[in-house]
Formats: sequence, structure tokens, C-alpha cells
Amino acid sequence: MSLDAARDEKIKARDTIFRLLKFRLRSEQEIRTKLKTKKFSDETVNSTVQYFKQLQLIDDRQFAKSWIAARLARPLGINRIRFELKTKGIAEDLIKEQLNAIDDTYSELETVLELGKRRFAKYKNIEPMKAKRRTFEYLSRRGFKTETISKAIRQL
Repeated sequence: MSLDAARDEKIKARDTIFRLLKFRLRSEQEIRTKLKTKKFSDETVNSTVQYFKQLQLIDDRQFAKSWIAARLARPLGINRIRFELKTKGIAEDLIKEQLNAIDDTYSELETVLELGKRRFAKYKNIEPMKAKRRTFEYLSRRGFKTETISKAIRQL
């Protein structure tokens, strides 16, 4: 590959990353995967990712922090958030660090109770046991811990 072609490829890779980052933060793995699907060379991918890391525009720690905040606002459970971060390529120790940081301010039981009450109210025309089962399944799909859901269901 000539110098001009290599430079053009790096410029296109940078443009691609800027377009991706315009919408939301991305993990390093997401960026690498996207660049590879667009057929950029490994050298271009590595150098471009390094460039954006130096600019602090690719930062897995910051990505995990913002992802957790956004997902808690939906609200989703810790298990689902952990799974999503793993699929985005975030290291397990970084996931634990960021999830531990929110433990002081976040009560999963309160969230499950509130969400469970709202969901249970939708099933007012269904027999109570069936409504509780459906509520349990709904909360499970959202990634809340089984023990927490059980406590909340008993209070409904």
C-alpha cells in the first residue's frame, strides 16, 4: 500500500470513528469491530484506535460509567448491565469497579419494587398468582437478581 493510500485509509478510519462517537460513547472493542467490518487493515485499526485513546475519546472506563448510568435510568438490573458490558468488550475487573461505585447510591430492591408494582397493576384483571408470575418473568428479563425479585413479589 502506498503512503497516500495508507494516509487516506487512516483518514477514512478516523472519519468513521468520529461518526460513531457522534451518537454515543463506544468501547474499544466496538470501535475495532466496526473498523474491521469496514475492511480497514489491522495496522490502520491499531494506529487509529491509539490516536483516539490519546485524545481520550475512546476510554472503556468512561464508557462503562456512562453505559451503567444510562441503563440504570431505563431501569435495568445489574445482571443485565454486566452482561451488556461484557458483550461490548469491557474487562471484568473494570465492570466490577464501576458497578461497585454505584452500589452506595443504587437500591435494586427499591427499583424492583417500583417497577414490579407498575407491572403488577397492568395485570389487575388476571388472577393474582398468574400476575405475580408474569411480573417475576418481566423483572427477570430486565436483569434483576432472582432473590431481589422474590422479595419484591412477596410485598405485592
